[in-house]
Amino acid sequence: MNPTSDTIGAITGPEDLSAAPAGIHEDEGEIAADYIEELLDIADLDGDIEIDTRGGRSYLSVTSSEHANLRVLARPETVGALQELSRIAVQTKTGEYSRLILDIGGSREARAGELAVLVKKAIERLEEGADSAALPPMSSYERKLVHDLVSERAFHSESEGEGRDRHTVIRRA
Repeated sequence: MNPTSDTIGAITGPEDLSAAPAGIHEDEGEIAADYIEELLDIADLDGDIEIDTRGGRSYLSVTSSEHANLRVLARPETVGALQELSRIAVQTKTGEYSRLILDIGGSREARAGELAVLVKKAIERLEEGADSAALPPMSSYERKLVHDLVSERAFHSESEGEGRDRHTVIRRA
């Protein structure tokens, strides 16, 4: 294959993902793992892919013994874009919407730590007398993590705004 067709395959979906006979649906985690594995091959990056299922949702984790190797893909915007492409690959093959979560090089865990710090600071502002504390816009997955963190601290949170401006506001319970 020439580099141009490889790149197009990475953007529109690897050819082998549509090769299964009609009526046969692989697990969405396996489909997404195949997609990510082909992307890693095209980019000449090494990574190990682990698949987990929690609460009816597939979680893919891509790790490497050479963390610098995956650093180029571990930026939050890049992980989000690759997650969306993986979801599209799954939907193309199964005809069903996918809610899978992709983590590359521990990026989700690092982001969860950053969100915990944001929630802690927001709650400190509330404890100092503020009526509410608004966090910056974030993805639905990140807002879900924030809602869980806020609930654990016995405070109340709501998502407000539309589209890219959707964010979480924290208030006393």
